[in-house]
Amino acid sequence: MTMKKLAVAILLSAAIAPAQRSPGAEPPHSPWKSFEFLIGTWEAKTAGGSAGATVSGTYSFQTELKDHVLARHSVNSGCKGPADFDCLHTDLLYIYPDAGTSYQAIYFDNEGHVIRYGLSFPTAASVVFLSNTSAAEPQFRLSYELKGSILYGKFQMRLPGQTEFRSYLEWSGEKRNNTRGFP
Repeated sequence: MTMKKLAVAILLSAAIAPAQRSPGAEPPHSPWKSFEFLIGTWEAKTAGGSAGATVSGTYSFQTELKDHVLARHSVNSGCKGPADFDCLHTDLLYIYPDAGTSYQAIYFDNEGHVIRYGLSFPTAASVVFLSNTSAAEPQFRLSYELKGSILYGKFQMRLPGQTEFRSYLEWSGEKRNNTRGFP
């Protein structure tokens, strides 16, 4: 008999808990709300840039580590480029909240590059990753912008002494039907 009472108490408390939220109250804020337009798996085909390469593949943005980081994973499915272009390139990008209201990112690749980025959101459907400036090192800018159903991306660099960023790679593509997980 006590097990029945316990089960009823648990069911009642579960039913009452959501009702205790005041009418019109917002659900808890997700730290990834600004990134919702990115989350999922995307097709990608290069559309330009100074690299002189033609690359196709997929990349996915998904939360990991119990939603503490947002990770981008890439998979190349085809590549043609000049001899100095790494068609076997692989990389990881991890985005994380910093001080609650801003975001940072860190990038690693199979060539040994590590880039630290600060992030900004020029519009609700765009994000810009910008590395620190240095007199001796290039500055990098990675950007994503969703226009309709197409996500456009650019990886740009500014060499020391230059004032303008130059596109190294540009790509675009549509989202696959799945919204989470690897390609």
